[in-house]
Amino acid sequence: MENKWFTISVYSENSVGLLNRISGIFLKRHINIESLNVSKSEIDHVSKFTIVVYTTEDWVRNIVGQVEKQIEVIKAYYHTDEETIYQESALFKVASTLLFDERNIQNIIKDSNSQIVTVSREFFVLAKSGRRNEIDEMYQQLKPYGIMQFVRSGRIAVTKSEMKISSLLKEFNQ
Repeated sequence: MENKWFTISVYSENSVGLLNRISGIFLKRHINIESLNVSKSEIDHVSKFTIVVYTTEDWVRNIVGQVEKQIEVIKAYYHTDEETIYQESALFKVASTLLFDERNIQNIIKDSNSQIVTVSREFFVLAKSGRRNEIDEMYQQLKPYGIMQFVRSGRIAVTKSEMKISSLLKEFNQ
């Protein structure tokens, strides 16, 4: 089997130490977590971990099975990129002089559909949301001009098909 990108969704109780135990599952198998996001989910009092890995389907299936064995985990799923709608966000801090003196910077901002978040005498900050390759492309375009700071979020994703977690929890609560 070939390696490809998978998004793992883990629905769990909000519990101290769970993130450490979940990351340990990946560590034991020498699988790097490429992106991680934890937030509240569509279900009250349930958190959602969104984890991105590059591995085989056999390995991701095995990992999801191990994650589900954690007591606080309600349900875990894995999906390919084709089965999800996803985005990341990034912030770029760049010297303010470039905004006014370098015409190409204005073109990069316009062409990338990014937004200027703030402008000061010393710097301005751009926000860009999109797929990883779109953010990488903008990074490469800005890099020759000097990026003062850069930060990227973890992937956020929803599935194209219905997730059965809501009905599963309704049955559980009855």
